[in-house]
Amino acid sequence: MVSSLTQSGQAFLNQLVRGLTGGRPEELLVVLIGLGCTAYIIFREGGRVWAFLYFAAIPFLNWSFGVIEPLCLVTPGSGEPGRVMFDACLMENVAVFSKGVSLHPLTIVTGLVFVLRDFVQRRMGQRVLIVMGLGIAWAFYYAWPVIAIASGIAFAVSELADWALYTFTRYRLSTRILLSSAVAVPIDTTIFLFGADLAVQLQLGEPAGTMLHPANWIVFVIGKMVGAYAVSMAVRRREDAGLFNPASV
Repeated sequence: MVSSLTQSGQAFLNQLVRGLTGGRPEELLVVLIGLGCTAYIIFREGGRVWAFLYFAAIPFLNWSFGVIEPLCLVTPGSGEPGRVMFDACLMENVAVFSKGVSLHPLTIVTGLVFVLRDFVQRRMGQRVLIVMGLGIAWAFYYAWPVIAIASGIAFAVSELADWALYTFTRYRLSTRILLSSAVAVPIDTTIFLFGADLAVQLQLGEPAGTMLHPANWIVFVIGKMVGAYAVSMAVRRREDAGLFNPASV
């Protein structure tokens, strides 16, 4: 019994180390020092729980898109789900979806990143850009280079649009969350899917258009907006209940 628990604990520790180092356990010390310095910078700039969650979400999501396969919702017209999807699709090919439809399990979580940024800005103001930059920088360590570049550009462009809308409008918080996400999500999705499409061509030999096509774009946008909408409605209920000032920044 004790031996089994010890083995389970060791296996968990090994997985944790591999996760922290992106599968390069020999670099653990360097990574811990780097993460410690990053945490110190965020804390010193006024970041607390929301800021650390926001920072961690960026490289985590970049990593997940490189190692977790999307769910195959509709089989492509070729009849072959492809190596970037599970073998079993939920539906046979539909004429209008000639390239099939896939959905990454963490798509909704990706939409919540924009909401996290809005919460971080309420506490840190414009210094939220520092946290965003640190997250993007670490994404290059954890993700495929092509994915990291595409995601970095996508995050930078879409988050700046999100930041600008959130900063310069005076709607109440719940409305700003929804509007800023509605602007940022389509931008992020377009740039990211372009990079993901290029990545699976280079890494897996998939044909062009495997990830970037209208059906996938629509599914990704809807998936991300579901998370943003859920949080926006939860915040609105708190506003209506008078739990905090609806116009608070």
